[in-house]
Amino acid sequence: MKINPLLENSAHWQTYPSDDRFSYPIGYSGALIGHDGNGHIDLVYRWEAGKYCHFHRHLCEVRSTVIQGSLEVATFENGVEVSSTVRETGSYSHMPEGDIHMERGGPEGATVIFNLYAPDGRLTDMLDEQGNTLKTLTIESVLKQFAS
Repeated sequence: MKINPLLENSAHWQTYPSDDRFSYPIGYSGALIGHDGNGHIDLVYRWEAGKYCHFHRHLCEVRSTVIQGSLEVATFENGVEVSSTVRETGSYSHMPEGDIHMERGGPEGATVIFNLYAPDGRLTDMLDEQGNTLKTLTIESVLKQFAS
């Protein structure tokens, strides 16, 4: 999938490759757009076609817009998938704190802008396939990650 040249050339992309700890194919990358030091952070992520990001739980309010391709989102409660939707280019979403889900790139992948508001600095918990927390991502850890 081609990405907007403005994002491609100006962003420092971090790639998240497949991981033997998970049974699903992982293939996505992300870039920091900006942050204000007051709990707001903006990121862009892109998914390879048919590949997932890590299973995770939001610890803050998240708004997102699909800017290219399509994104399949499966939401879980108590370890059981309760809904699945496909978000097409142009779709906007507001996800509440506590939302547990997986996202997968559609047939041509996906590119999505995320606007997060985390007054306490906590963004997401990366989960194993049983829903146990493997690590917590914070604004501080994300800023360090993209600085390297």
